[in-house]
Amino acid sequence: MNLNKLQGYIADYKTFLQRDPRRNSMLYKWESLQHFQENWNLEAADFGAMYDRSLQNSQTRRIWKRENYDAKTMMLKFIQMAPDFVQDMFKDLFFEERDIVGRVDRFVFHCDELLREYKEQNPRSIENNHFHDDGYGMVSWYLSFRYPEEYAPHDFTAFRQLLEMLATREVPQTADFGRFCKVARTLYKMLEKDEEVLDIHQRRLQHELLYQNKSLLVVEDFYLFTTKDRAR
Repeated sequence: MNLNKLQGYIADYKTFLQRDPRRNSMLYKWESLQHFQENWNLEAADFGAMYDRSLQNSQTRRIWKRENYDAKTMMLKFIQMAPDFVQDMFKDLFFEERDIVGRVDRFVFHCDELLREYKEQNPRSIENNHFHDDGYGMVSWYLSFRYPEEYAPHDFTAFRQLLEMLATREVPQTADFGRFCKVARTLYKMLEKDEEVLDIHQRRLQHELLYQNKSLLVVEDFYLFTTKDRAR
């Protein structure tokens, strides 16, 4: 990883934040993080209702629902079909003493199993995707919302492009979630070194609906800006 290039991209990001500190189109993510932190409870009597409350937003649902993508609806169907099993899936996913790659892979594998069972029980259903096998995208949102200081949302295409821009050796050709987690934490440490960046970032979160504690959501904001918005 070329640190001089990375520092240059961080400088560009700081300039962007100074020019448009609110960046309202992206701040909805911190609102959803706040909802999750306030509502998530693995021991809830009604697991489905708790899951539904945890994934909410007053502006947009695009994290979990967009064109040809509806991860939340399918998970709610799985919960209705097998609530205890899904509860155990999330317990395993969030059990930090176990290897992260094994946890995310098991979670996706169990979603595959549930989808097959759902189709067997609903043969006329047109559902053929659970939307949790999207390069760890939706699974990374669960982790980022549950442990915001440890995980960032994963966008494989953008992450791979960032590694190429940073002249990184051995850029992965397929999603490598373990490596992504390590790089995301390194990126956060680099952002921390420029105190002004995080200070500007923190000021834009001064709203009661937005999560204001430390969160690696800013890492996703940085790498999406660098790979998609910086040249505009």
